[in-house]
Amino acid sequence: MGAYILRRLLLIIPTMFGIMAISFIVIQFAPGGPIERVIAQLQGTDVSATARITGGGGDFAGTGAGQEQGASTGASDEVTSRYRGAQGLDPEFILELEKQFGFDKPPLERFGLMLWNYLRFDFGESYFRDIGVLELIGEKMPVSISLGLWMTLISYGISIPLGIRKAISDGSPFDVWTSALIIIGYAIPGFLVAIFLIVVFAGGSYLDWFPLRGLMSDNWDTLPWHMKILDYFWHLTLPLIAMSLSAFATMTLLTKNSFLDEIRKQYVVTARAKGLTERRVLYGHVFRNAMLIIIAGFPGAFIGVFFGGSLLIETIFSLDGLGLLGYESVIGRDYPVVFGTFYVFGLIGLIVGLISDLMYTWVDPRIDFESREV
Repeated sequence: MGAYILRRLLLIIPTMFGIMAISFIVIQFAPGGPIERVIAQLQGTDVSATARITGGGGDFAGTGAGQEQGASTGASDEVTSRYRGAQGLDPEFILELEKQFGFDKPPLERFGLMLWNYLRFDFGESYFRDIGVLELIGEKMPVSISLGLWMTLISYGISIPLGIRKAISDGSPFDVWTSALIIIGYAIPGFLVAIFLIVVFAGGSYLDWFPLRGLMSDNWDTLPWHMKILDYFWHLTLPLIAMSLSAFATMTLLTKNSFLDEIRKQYVVTARAKGLTERRVLYGHVFRNAMLIIIAGFPGAFIGVFFGGSLLIETIFSLDGLGLLGYESVIGRDYPVVFGTFYVFGLIGLIVGLISDLMYTWVDPRIDFESREV
């Protein structure tokens, strides 16, 4: 097992290189960029999701405004022709922007410098927020952890017992109508459920039982500890309901099918023939084998929800999490945040994949990854 873990850890290096290289090519050379965004701000045409420039971008706004008339026509055409909407701006200002954002260096040099910094976990600062990338990710982390953790626990806590019950009563009316409800819930988009919940329960048109935004109330710091817990779950209730309805289908049906496959095997027939009770057969023999793929997949399921989250759910309920951060960073061409989140998420995802494999061997010691090629 030690050799297998070592091989998997070594494979992280080329995998991460590939992830960052593809991300660099796709994002760095996509139309538009941080310089175009600053120019759009100066010209009053920026309508992006993160239109307000702070920090370095704000400093440049004043510089450019004061130098618009100071450039000759020839020099302006030579420098500003590289950027749409840059006509009329001082070429020295454009060159200063390129230096600030690192575009005065060739692409390969920028890529190599980025990798060297990331190996040391130096992700720099956001272009348009006066804050470090890791600090920014840390600020958004509580929202994503809350949604990912509770979403996964709720999904497993309901889907596994329901899937077992459906497997035991396969083909019964209970199995049929629960399958119908699960499929309907899976087919309804989460954002429609979120809007419905807001209209009905969050002061939209009927009841005003739940808050509409954030993870905590304005007076959260003054609340006693037990009221802080209640306030936290009070804010999470509607987002989790909206996200979890569609999550039950896959897990429930996977649990049911896993149990059905195990129930039909010969060792179950033998156990019943020995006079064991049905409960002992199900939970003493079938459960461990049927739950192999489900339990081992828990880390991956959590990371999937944690990373992916739901941009629409976060937007509708004003939850400032990693999903919204990633979207705004891509739209705003905030490259340090985009590449930093790709690197951190990719690295965590690969490590969690290794943990998932190790959990297979913990759940079922018969599995031996040493005996197969990676």
